[in-house]
Amino acid sequence: MLGYLASHSRVGRLRLGVGVTDANRRHPAVTAQAAATMHLITRGRAILGMGVGEREGNEPYGVDWTKPVARFEEAIATIRALWTSRGEPVSRDSPYFPLRNAVFDLPPYRGEWPEIWIAAKGPRMLRATGRYADAWFPGLISGPETYASSLEAVRAAASDAGRDPRSITPALSTFVVTGRSHDDVERALNSDAAKAFALIVPGQMWADQGVRHPLGHDFAGAQDLIPQTLDRQTVLSYTKDVPVSLLKDALLTGTPDEVVDQAARWRDHGVRYLVVNNLSYLQPALRKGLASGAPFFRILRGLKKL
Repeated sequence: MLGYLASHSRVGRLRLGVGVTDANRRHPAVTAQAAATMHLITRGRAILGMGVGEREGNEPYGVDWTKPVARFEEAIATIRALWTSRGEPVSRDSPYFPLRNAVFDLPPYRGEWPEIWIAAKGPRMLRATGRYADAWFPGLISGPETYASSLEAVRAAASDAGRDPRSITPALSTFVVTGRSHDDVERALNSDAAKAFALIVPGQMWADQGVRHPLGHDFAGAQDLIPQTLDRQTVLSYTKDVPVSLLKDALLTGTPDEVVDQAARWRDHGVRYLVVNNLSYLQPALRKGLASGAPFFRILRGLKKL
């Protein structure tokens, strides 16, 4: 899909990437090749977003899900080693992705490789971000204050690795629920679909609202969820008592002006690149869901002014 968009794009500044791809299911040499090819097709506008992946896309298909962070670190190190090899054979010891005289001879675009954006929240992943990333790109993080302290950890790790801490773009992926009125927003947040979405919110964020995640306090959320193992009645039983305050904590919600004000708080705590995903269609009525498009585009215009 990205290759098609790249070859047909008429927007010269449009950047194309993934947010984010799995470090585990494909050998990192294949990922490195795909990203480098995309970078050439887009004339230097590709982004390689990466994270540890999700249990859903690994375990059910027989892909090893043990030590996902260790495998992620090795995958990123492997990609960097191949990209900086200048076409010379690369040999590298690794418990997961060993290389033996491996050759990577795709050239960079005008001397530059795709930016690597890393989705990270835990301490070890934040350190890896500081060592390897061009941008830090978390999602579903618990509040602007947590973001600011985690950004400091990323920058400290970058400094320890001899990198310029300010060279790492502080980004954020977040979800928006908006509408033409407060009633529309509240109706969406109280829908079964929105409350089911809360299952991908980490257990710690549930605990912050004084409730326990039905899959356990230590449940990692989207990373650990295997949705195809849950039937409708189980999901409804898990989510019937989800407090709206949990969704308001995890998402940007409200009228367009309120959402832009909330985004400004994240900006004030370090965010410089915000990716917003529209969840406003989670309305019980299709008409209301479709009508949410207009206020969402108002939000996009407002964000450009921050």
